[in-house]
Amino acid sequence: MDQSLPLQRLDTFLRAQFPALSRAAIQRLLAEGRIQVNGRHAKPAHHPRAGESISVRWPEARPALARPEQMPLDILHEDEDLLVLNKPAGLVVHPAAGHPDHTLVNALLHHCAGRLSGIGGVARPGIVHRLDKDTSGCLVVAKNDAAHLSLSEQFSRRQVLKIYQAIVCGRMPRAAGEIIASLARHPAERKRMAVAPAGGRPARTSYRVLEQAADVAWVQLRLHTGRTHQIRVHLKHLGCPVLGDLVYGKRQNLRLKEAAGYVAPRQLLHAAKLALLHPRTRRRMTFEAPLPSDFAGALDHFRIRRDY
Repeated sequence: MDQSLPLQRLDTFLRAQFPALSRAAIQRLLAEGRIQVNGRHAKPAHHPRAGESISVRWPEARPALARPEQMPLDILHEDEDLLVLNKPAGLVVHPAAGHPDHTLVNALLHHCAGRLSGIGGVARPGIVHRLDKDTSGCLVVAKNDAAHLSLSEQFSRRQVLKIYQAIVCGRMPRAAGEIIASLARHPAERKRMAVAPAGGRPARTSYRVLEQAADVAWVQLRLHTGRTHQIRVHLKHLGCPVLGDLVYGKRQNLRLKEAAGYVAPRQLLHAAKLALLHPRTRRRMTFEAPLPSDFAGALDHFRIRRDY
């Protein structure tokens, strides 16, 4: 690492380099003396400068707290470094309050039998990025620390192609466009995100309408940044929230229920395509997850042709 933003703290700089790590994890590494600048133990408030050498000594992975569970996995690709799967809607990615078991991590611990990276911490071994519980589609998992670091860097540098599909409420304002709007925690509801005119993190989503029906639209989206709930909040910002998203589009979904007699089984957002460099071979790899049955069923309900 040989450059940083002016006046940026070391912990903030490292958070951007390793997005899979939480701020608390970086603080812990600093406190344990595992991060050095020019060979000396560093403090969180240090401001990196061009030309400095920053080294990180990763701790040995601790045994995961989550217990292995035998669960079905729809695997798109697997080798000694990574695993790409088609995550079903309804599956939580890693254990958290209210979801200690039956998560993707539980399934991975059983399937990989100890062959997962430990950088993500004991709660989420192998997890490089995440999808919301009710979002389906492509998700990549690191099976060793070298792969984890490589994939994290690709996500951080926005080198990973992330294509989503969604069915949204109402009529999209244009056939194609771009949403550039910073995001931050909602000021009153901390579990939600919101567009923040000032002080938020930059976020960019581009979109193309595949088919516009009377009440809904089928949309393809490219995620250029990876903020929490980014697509859902950006589509709400356009006035066309995701069909079935009762967090960011309850009013529009209720109106659609009255007008079209349709209630979505979940938020109809699907990670359709993922393209990245293999961490070992550096070969470009592209993965696609077919539309799940509930998504296809909604297209059929609104008589949207599926020619894409």
